[in-house]
Amino acid sequence: MDSKACRLRFACDHCTVNIKAITEGLKKKATMNIDMIHAAARRLQGCARRTPLLTSPFLDELAGRRILVKPECLQHTGSFKYRGGYSAISALSEDKRKFGVLAFSSGNHAQGVAMAAQQHGVPAVIIMPHDAPAIKIANTKALGAEVIGYDRDRENRDEIGQRLAKERGMTLIKPFDEPEVIAGQGTTGLEIAEQAKELGVEQADVIVCCGGGGLTSGIALALAAHAPKMTVFPAEPEGFDDTARSLAAGRHVSNDLSSGSICDAIVTPTPGQLTFPILKAHCPKGFVVSEQEVLKAMALAFLRLKLVLEPGGAVALATALFHPQEISGDTVIVVASGGNVDHDVFTRALDTMSGV
Repeated sequence: MDSKACRLRFACDHCTVNIKAITEGLKKKATMNIDMIHAAARRLQGCARRTPLLTSPFLDELAGRRILVKPECLQHTGSFKYRGGYSAISALSEDKRKFGVLAFSSGNHAQGVAMAAQQHGVPAVIIMPHDAPAIKIANTKALGAEVIGYDRDRENRDEIGQRLAKERGMTLIKPFDEPEVIAGQGTTGLEIAEQAKELGVEQADVIVCCGGGGLTSGIALALAAHAPKMTVFPAEPEGFDDTARSLAAGRHVSNDLSSGSICDAIVTPTPGQLTFPILKAHCPKGFVVSEQEVLKAMALAFLRLKLVLEPGGAVALATALFHPQEISGDTVIVVASGGNVDHDVFTRALDTMSGV
């Protein structure tokens, strides 16, 4: 074969590979729709808790508008992550499930997957950063999972996960860039739509604590289908506002740091490959709050709603309470995404209300 023919064949083969990759990517994106969320809701029925919408006149007065709080801190394992973990494991075939599952997480996804795996009777290996809160590591082990630690700043959890999945034949369940996980988190949005309708709320700003975007994108898809007059906004801590900056730029933007925030549960380098297109389509912008505002929101949630929130689970409430000028709606629905907090951090939060 002459050199020209070789070049032509290489070009054709290269095009074929690219077309195949693009087609597979489009198929994967196409599966992420409201039907998947409905299917996840059916599998989760009788397993996940239907968390309420809570109100407080004191919080309404502070925010200058009506606030409805969706306390996913009351979900199994203390966060919304149980929904996605159960959704993903229950969607696996029996052949895949019997080899077990693998996940990487700073704690909440770890616990959600560990509990769901335990309920399905399959082994689970969880890759957790060394700086994850002690309570999250302990709870994950207590749920029967094997925990493998790693350094956030020096090691890549994706690479570790891929290697272990290949070595052990386990199925990797990603924390947010996984369609069935997004579908499970989206069931939170189905509940919000139903509960808001029961309260006569048709239009509202919905603020969601955001890391990789699984919960935010899932809720956005659910509300676009069932409560189209509601607008979803991600909320993040200062210094780790990759989603807000990515939405503003219209492309993926990464954080300079990979650790160092009290909001460990929602610290990610950049929005997910699957989640970001959904966020771009449904979320006008993102909100950013300070750590001090987060700690105050945690204290107020405990004082006025008797809820225990972790920092990452309080950023949405902090936005509603301390950034009212950035919100236009008369009603705000806040997703309090988790409550797995260490004693010392919670004490710091309560100390911000000394003398109140």
